[in-house]
Amino acid sequence: MLLSVENIFVHYERALVLNDVTLSLNEGEIVAVLGSNGAGKTTLLRSIMGLKRISQGSIRFMGKEIQRLPPHEIVKMGITLCPERRRLFPEMSVLENLELGAYLCRDINSVKKTIEFVFNLFPILKERKNQLAGTLSGGEQQMLAIGRALMSNPKVLMLDEPSLGLSPIVKSNIFKSIKEINSEGVSILLVEQDAVSALKISDRAYVLENGKIVLEGESKDLINNKTVRRAYLGVD
Repeated sequence: MLLSVENIFVHYERALVLNDVTLSLNEGEIVAVLGSNGAGKTTLLRSIMGLKRISQGSIRFMGKEIQRLPPHEIVKMGITLCPERRRLFPEMSVLENLELGAYLCRDINSVKKTIEFVFNLFPILKERKNQLAGTLSGGEQQMLAIGRALMSNPKVLMLDEPSLGLSPIVKSNIFKSIKEINSEGVSILLVEQDAVSALKISDRAYVLENGKIVLEGESKDLINNKTVRRAYLGVD
């Protein structure tokens, strides 16, 4: 098991946001976390990333507990987060944003190689490499956010709502890119409200409601589950 979250509880002041959550990610997998707004999905990713302290439980990466580590140490170990709403540096160029993603890497040749990988994955970014990030379209910004997250050469890439606000065509291309990243050996934990697209590309999935895991299983089974179809796919 590459990443395991074991019985974690997370509070914001007195409010319980994650309630006894357990999930796992195996090497080579895409695992989706589904749920409505306010279910605790972003808090889950922030907790794994060390951006939010857990109140109880443990988080293990490659067998080592990481819940007390600062975020930069977790990045060094091989986990990165592509946050919701991209969080780019709008007054910096595409290339500068990518270079900032590699701030922990001291090997210049490795950085160049990863930039080339990102440009092959998203050719439009190569065309726009000197353009300010804030002037890109929404889809291009999402590509850049994913590319920046890849610059640390992660073993695990966590994606928070990568399709948010995108047109159907751009959304489809983003999900294809996620599959391609996974085919290069990167394991992916995907938080996504578009349940159909997430279940189509993932191996397994968890459904989070009010801070608790209420369903889990193989994606091909969950896509046919009556509860999931009614609540998240809009069909009976």
